[in-house]
Amino acid sequence: MRSLSLALLAAVAGSSLANPVMAETAKTASAMIEPALAAAIADPLREKDRARDVYRKPAETLSFFQVSPTMKVGEYAPGGGWYSRLLGLYLGPKGKLVGLYFDPTSSAFGDKMKAGIREGATKYPAEVAEWSGQPAERFSAFTLDVVPDSEKGTFDRILVMRMMHNLLRWNLAAHEIKQMRELLKPDGMIGIEQHRAKPDAPYSFTDGSKGYLREADVIKFMEINGFTFVGKSEANANPKDPANWPNGVWTLPPQLGGNPDEATKAKLQAIGESDRMTLLFRKRP
Repeated sequence: MRSLSLALLAAVAGSSLANPVMAETAKTASAMIEPALAAAIADPLREKDRARDVYRKPAETLSFFQVSPTMKVGEYAPGGGWYSRLLGLYLGPKGKLVGLYFDPTSSAFGDKMKAGIREGATKYPAEVAEWSGQPAERFSAFTLDVVPDSEKGTFDRILVMRMMHNLLRWNLAAHEIKQMRELLKPDGMIGIEQHRAKPDAPYSFTDGSKGYLREADVIKFMEINGFTFVGKSEANANPKDPANWPNGVWTLPPQLGGNPDEATKAKLQAIGESDRMTLLFRKRP
């Protein structure tokens, strides 16, 4: 099954992107930032997270994804919580934030990981409440092995932040995206931020194992799985990233993998975090 999912992306590698007119009409990174979002980004509770704003561009990214403070928003695979802490501040007062966790029944995970996924979903509401100072009932979470009927068709947005490569290499992409599609309202949208490979990068480098994917492949995958490409933003672009690291994206900050010497570390820090695509998709009827 894993080879089938990855072969699908390889087969469409040469396909053209969606209508360029549509892409050009998408909001740009210079769009006006909604006041509640600006306030959340500036909140003192984000003091430790703010250093990465220069790389993650949360104001431009969430504005491009057209997230508003009254929406119900799912964050897929919340991980370390960097975006959850911001989204908790932004959505907590008037909206709803839901953590969407991997299907823990997948054979991609061992028993320890499966237990950790379920535990993460259980802890999520209380953790975001503590981070944001908002009531825990403003937050919820569940795993994607079974989508509750009451949740289907209720989400305005779902955010998939730097996670598509894992979905592909773990053979979860088709199942998880299908589950997310079930959760979205008829006009709901998925925003994807993902490490971006060069357009001519070989399949061996873009199968998910290096963290980088080709933009055209991600777009076509989403189109095949029931979404219309709305547009793209270059808010998270980094032209200094050659996107060809033998050990993958983890060579760059913040991981700085491979134990680099001080001179190499300085060069990598000067490059910064990875070049990233920022894509928006609407649920197709």
